[in-house]
Order: sequence, then C-alpha cells, then structure tokens
Amino acid sequence: MYQVWLLFPLIQFVSSRVRTSGRLIATPRVEKCENRPKHYMDKRTGHYYFFSGKSHFGEYKASWLDARNICRSMCMDLISVETPEENVMVESLMTKYNVDSLWTSGRLCNFHGCDAPHLQPRHINGWFWSGSGARLPPTNQTAEGWKENPWSHTGFLSQFASHPVPQPDNAEYLLHRSGVTVEACLAVHNNWYSDGVEWHDTACYRTKQFVCEDSDKMVNFLKRKHPNAVI
Repeated sequence: MYQVWLLFPLIQFVSSRVRTSGRLIATPRVEKCENRPKHYMDKRTGHYYFFSGKSHFGEYKASWLDARNICRSMCMDLISVETPEENVMVESLMTKYNVDSLWTSGRLCNFHGCDAPHLQPRHINGWFWSGSGARLPPTNQTAEGWKENPWSHTGFLSQFASHPVPQPDNAEYLLHRSGVTVEACLAVHNNWYSDGVEWHDTACYRTKQFVCEDSDKMVNFLKRKHPNAVI
C-alpha cells in the first residue's frame, strides 16, 4: 500500500462529486453482490476476483467507467494491482485466455485538486488505484518487493523516436488533442509492442475486458443498508 493517506480524502471527494460522461459512479446492489462471480481468491486478504471474459460477459468490452460501474454494482471495483502476485495473476489469465488488453482501477490524478507538489510531475507521481485509494509508486521506478517495473519500456510513440519511449506516454492526446483522448486510465496490454504483458496508460473511453476485485468499501456500504445480506 503506497501512502494511502495522501490521496484517499481527495478521491472520496471526487468520487462523490465528479460526473464522467454525465453519470456518477455506481453503488452496489444486494442481489448482484450476493451472486457475483468468484474466479480467484487472494488468501491473504480474502478478496475474490473475477475476469469478465470468463463470466457471462464473454467477449463484451466496456469503457473504463462502464467497467468500473459493473464491478461496483457487485460490491467490487476494478482490480488494484498492488502486489507482484496480483500482477502475475493478471499476466497468467491474459496469456491463458489470449486477452489483448484489460482495465485496472489505475487512474491519473488530472482533475481538480491534483496540483499538489507531491503529485508532480503527474505522469510520474500522479497515478493512484481508484479501487483502493492507494497511490502507485513513481512510474519510472521499480517498487519495493517487485522484480521489475510493470510499466512498459515502450509504446506507440517509440516509432517516432530514435529510442524507446516508456509508459506512461499520453500518446493519443499528444497526437489528437482533445478532452477525451487524455490517457488517464491504466490498462494492461498483451504484447502490443513486442513488450510482453505490460502496463500502459490509455484513454478512458477505449473499450476493454476487465478484472473486478472485492471492495471492502462497497461491501461495508451495502451491509450498512442491508445488514442481513450474505456477501
């Protein structure tokens, strides 16, 4: 967990106020929480995970917000890949099911309140897991306990340079500047640039498959309203 206290109050405020595509993020529904798919379990936390492609969603792909809302309606959130073990799980399922790309809960802090000095420069220090509220370590460093940096060493912009351009690179925005092309969401791509299964920043409107993870926040929210629910 990386400096959760620095960013979590801001995320709480933003989550309660900000609309994306004209919609607020979803709240859990008791019947969906009780019947959510459970494909994997982290024995250390007791959290269950499910991969959309292994469920009734099949080949369905969603934008980052739509995928997150699907997860939240089931007392989950998009996966926060905070440990090497979670990263190995994601890599394994993408390889096994030949998944080209999927969403995580990773998000760039590029909205109101993200000008704090400790978040600068944003492309290095401004990323956080929206599912857990934890900050990601700097994107240009290998985090403690990890064997290597999961962000790819290359990407789309590398074809225009004399050297590999590492992720995150905000490529789509730099090539087509608009409010929706900012690469503010974190996806895992499967060998798009002959780089293996690696992390890439991506425009949030892009559609992808996704992995959901149990959310203690969503479970607690639901149980306050439905204390007899079996989650």
